[in-house]
Amino acid sequence: MVDYSMFDILGPVMIGPSSSHTAGAARIGKMAHKFAGDDIKNVAFYLHGSFAKTYRGHGTDKALLAGVLGFGESDDRLREAFEIAAQRGVTYSFEEKDLGDLMHPNSVKIVVTRADGSEVVLIGSSIGGGNISIEHLNGIDLTISGEHPTIIIRHNTSKGIISGMTNILMACNLDILYMSFHKKKNRDDEGVMVVEVSDVVCEDAVRAIRSFPGIVDVYLI
Repeated sequence: MVDYSMFDILGPVMIGPSSSHTAGAARIGKMAHKFAGDDIKNVAFYLHGSFAKTYRGHGTDKALLAGVLGFGESDDRLREAFEIAAQRGVTYSFEEKDLGDLMHPNSVKIVVTRADGSEVVLIGSSIGGGNISIEHLNGIDLTISGEHPTIIIRHNTSKGIISGMTNILMACNLDILYMSFHKKKNRDDEGVMVVEVSDVVCEDAVRAIRSFPGIVDVYLI
């Protein structure tokens, strides 16, 4: 017997019309916002596959931009993303682009330029029912589903980081559901740790992780 969740039956709470092309797109954009923050100057969206063919008709363009602006898939402001971006002085562009044969048909590369000139580069896919997968972040190939509370940890390659993170999470009564490690291409001195945990991460855990030797930055999803 196959078990189904209420999410599988009813789908996500969202502004339509499509869970894959609208809700999933907004969630990918929201992931980019998590890493870029609010101080955004410009966003370039490179649309792949089905996203490239139908993004205007399905509202994928508005959903992606709304997510980058910080709005979720059920936020009414999604429909007004273009106008809100203009009010905030955020410029944006959409371009059809082949991201490679291995990419899911509903994929996008997002390049966010902050006011200080720094960039956040993210590639994500909408894999159905509003679910997403992030496959690339700032030069590092990785996998982030966003299904559970997730900690993204940028770190150098100092010894003891794995055991240190494990001890911190255990002290906060958090079970590790998934952990993976990724290195930046052509760089042996910097990596990213992706940790999915059983519950919301408390502020004490975040402070302890940030203060641990070798930690560059910490993001919560």
